[in-house]
Amino acid sequence: MTDPVRYLTSLGQALAVMALYPAGHPARERAVDASFELLGDLGGADGYARFSFLDGEVIYGPQILRELTGWEWGARLGAAGIQRIEFLAGITRDEYAGWLDEIQQLLAGEIPDTTEARQLGARRIRYGTVEVRGSPVGAQVSPAGHLAVSDLDAEVEAIEWLHGEVGQLGRLPLLEAQAVVRSLSVAMHSQSQIRLPLLQLKSFDQYTTTHSSNVAVLAMALTEYLGLGAREIRSFGIAGLLHDLGKVRIPKEILVKPGKLTDEERAVMQRHPVDGARIIIEQETRLDMAAFVAYEHHIMLNGGGYPTLRYPRDCHYASKVVHVCDVYDALCTDRPYRPAWTSERALGYLAERSVTEFDPDLVDAFTRMIRDWEQRRMPMSDGPAPEPTLEPGA
Repeated sequence: MTDPVRYLTSLGQALAVMALYPAGHPARERAVDASFELLGDLGGADGYARFSFLDGEVIYGPQILRELTGWEWGARLGAAGIQRIEFLAGITRDEYAGWLDEIQQLLAGEIPDTTEARQLGARRIRYGTVEVRGSPVGAQVSPAGHLAVSDLDAEVEAIEWLHGEVGQLGRLPLLEAQAVVRSLSVAMHSQSQIRLPLLQLKSFDQYTTTHSSNVAVLAMALTEYLGLGAREIRSFGIAGLLHDLGKVRIPKEILVKPGKLTDEERAVMQRHPVDGARIIIEQETRLDMAAFVAYEHHIMLNGGGYPTLRYPRDCHYASKVVHVCDVYDALCTDRPYRPAWTSERALGYLAERSVTEFDPDLVDAFTRMIRDWEQRRMPMSDGPAPEPTLEPGA
């Protein structure tokens, strides 16, 4: 299989040569041929490959290409609104050459010439800004007229991969986690305004990864709403992303159990804050705040919850932030043992338990943020709903 770094190098060379020579020039054709040949085997058997260019990092699938950190062409592509490129199977050489022409024109600040043939090819080569499913149609259309709108499935895949690295290899890939948070931040700020790209759950098996993404977004959104700086906001995003990391050590049958947990199963579930904090501390000394959050995000303001503190103390501010975001998203998500709540009902739950479980100032700010931005889940029917049961674990 082609090395993705080698392919991207050929892409940069092709774009550079195309800027120097006119269409049909032998040097130009050779550069396009070489790049297309390397692309042919890049995606393996399924022919699919995805690149993202975010904040100086180049990401191939879920993996940061460290050799290309600060890559000039990555920065140029991102600045031209090309933050993600997805190659599907079946791309022809003519389609690839036409796509390179479009990219070259976008890099030059021009409006690409989109012929019918190129638009057909664009279905197999998708590129554009990081966006979210459910956004207004056409919200991120390029001058070319067909800039693809991507969703956050890629970030969920990256989180699943990250959890797999921790669970199977005992390795916490910090750079990849930071890349996911950067990608989520870009999605939040699409269309030059704050958005809350809350993912809908596709299967109960995917709950932990989807929930981690949503909590990271909510934590960043809330801290930005409160006026924190960019670096602090992303630190809260990392903490939100990793808050349930300890669940990689919980058997799947407990995580997705549809009924009430036994005492033994509940004890296993309630170990995940301690396990998550240990994993983070053992792997990354730079993530002190994330370790605090992993340990404390189920501890209530009045000291209740779990794990039980030996001596009463105040929890980290970030833990209080993530606790609010964690419970809100858990209530607004379908679970095996109860249907999702509407956003307004979940906000009411937070308000009812303010002071005892949640920081009242944070609940107030969070509620205003959700209502101001009017980013809510699809409402449920108006029929009666059971009181919340947060086990097997929010």
